[in-house]
Amino acid sequence: MKNSVWETIKGQLSLNLLFLILATAVVLLLGGVLGTLSADVNMAVTGIVIMALIIAFHQDQLAVTVVIAVHIYVDWYMGLHFVAPVMVLALLCIFFLRRSPQYPWVEPRALWLWLLFLVVALFPVPRGLNLHDGETYYITIIFSALTVFWLGLVVGRDVASIRRLFEFLAVFGILMAIHTTIQGLTGITLFKVIPPGAIPKDPSFFEIVGTGLSRVEGFFLHPDTNGTFFATVLFLPLGLLVHSSSLLKKVFYLAGVFIMLLALLFTYTTASLAAALAGVFCFLVFVGRSGYRFLIPLLVFIAALAIVVAFPSQVAAQLQHFGDSYEWPLRTGAWLTALNVIRAFPLTGLGMGDTVYIVRSDPYRVPDQFIPLYHPHNSYLEFATQGGLPLMVIFLAVLASALWQAWHNWASAKIGTRSLLAAGLTTVLTLCFNSLINPGWTIAPLASIGWLILGAISSPLLAKSLNGPMKEERSESDV
Repeated sequence: MKNSVWETIKGQLSLNLLFLILATAVVLLLGGVLGTLSADVNMAVTGIVIMALIIAFHQDQLAVTVVIAVHIYVDWYMGLHFVAPVMVLALLCIFFLRRSPQYPWVEPRALWLWLLFLVVALFPVPRGLNLHDGETYYITIIFSALTVFWLGLVVGRDVASIRRLFEFLAVFGILMAIHTTIQGLTGITLFKVIPPGAIPKDPSFFEIVGTGLSRVEGFFLHPDTNGTFFATVLFLPLGLLVHSSSLLKKVFYLAGVFIMLLALLFTYTTASLAAALAGVFCFLVFVGRSGYRFLIPLLVFIAALAIVVAFPSQVAAQLQHFGDSYEWPLRTGAWLTALNVIRAFPLTGLGMGDTVYIVRSDPYRVPDQFIPLYHPHNSYLEFATQGGLPLMVIFLAVLASALWQAWHNWASAKIGTRSLLAAGLTTVLTLCFNSLINPGWTIAPLASIGWLILGAISSPLLAKSLNGPMKEERSESDV
């Protein structure tokens, strides 16, 4: 009786809070219409209203997908940096306050290791070029790793929650792929924004010499980052394709995989293509169904063949970009330069920040790296050059611990569920592989996607649902 009364009171308080938010929003929007508020304030209020409605209806997986979208478009593309981290903290507070048997709270298993990672990463912050640069890097790469991972732990309550999260992220990835494809075919960037004070980029900056084609950067400001995004999220619709029993959904996810492969082509990113191929191998290992170990390579081959036939010029440009004489020497030169920096500063690194490496690594640059670079094209080396080898080792320990927990959940799942968890595992492993050749775990929006998915598939709540009395929820593929 007491619990039901308390639940009623909490529900009424939530409704009153929602009404207060909506009423405030209406007043602010009217103020904007009358010209007393700026457009930015109106956009912020509208976003708050939308998020309040999403949370009020307990669409947690949609809420975290919106956070990822904000991280990419608002923080990365528009350069605001801190909107998504604030949203993550707000969501964690809301989920903690509304915790209940239906919506339980959970903490990271290796919290001490995470805290060690956060503390050790503090020391190189004040040694960057300036404090703001170091603080931005620390919050968006180091601190956000824990908070986004924690958010994944909370929303990955059971198999149904994982499926909903992957569905929302897959649809978002497909929309991003459509945007990149349109940009690649027409040169038009939808929803284009030039932040105040930004220097317009030379249209030929990412052009492939002699082809008239340009590498598409999308909202990620660089084709390599855009390619990494599609190489990683590609496996979400692929996993849903295997997991779903609905023919209509299978067709939709298959089309989504094809569109993402096409978008990946328009980035002309060799490293991401290699990472995607490595991801296909990982997915075949974890998919859990022998029939799909034959079907998936066949589908990938058919999709690749269709792309070659339909877009021969783009495929030729990709092959030309792959064979460029400067591409691989520059990459290996970047790694050798990073090793020189690590030998010079093995324990402390150069300091933390987005711009510290390009300035302070120059005295250690090898001839093959014929231009200065903002990073060593390897996220693991980047951690070592920023904060020393101890920071890199602790990061690898945190990552390995979470991957072990995710693998344990995968091993505990039924065959029908393993294909779903395989999609998450492969997404994270593809990001790990790509981070050897391009920055992945050290690019804020990409890292957020990786930590969110890793948190969801390694969640103790998921482990409890898989091993509890009810085992796991009946999945679509078991119907």
